[in-house]
Amino acid sequence: MVKLRVKLEYPEGLVTEPIVAQLVTLFNIIPNIRGAHVSNSSGWLICELDGDPENVESAVGWLQSKGIVVSVLGGDAQ
Repeated sequence: MVKLRVKLEYPEGLVTEPIVAQLVTLFNIIPNIRGAHVSNSSGWLICELDGDPENVESAVGWLQSKGIVVSVLGGDAQ
């Protein structure tokens, strides 16, 4: 298991999608939300992603493919 702390920046079109829930169901990731701010036009989320290294890497790639900006803030998998 690895833990990766990231900042996720959401574009307007994704602020209403259940992205965190999809991380759990699609990638078996355990998210730990550390901070967030969401408005009608944008949002950001700081969270730790816990999971198998391959799953965390796949989840980050999936987030980026959705148009979410992922900034790695720290953790085991950098």
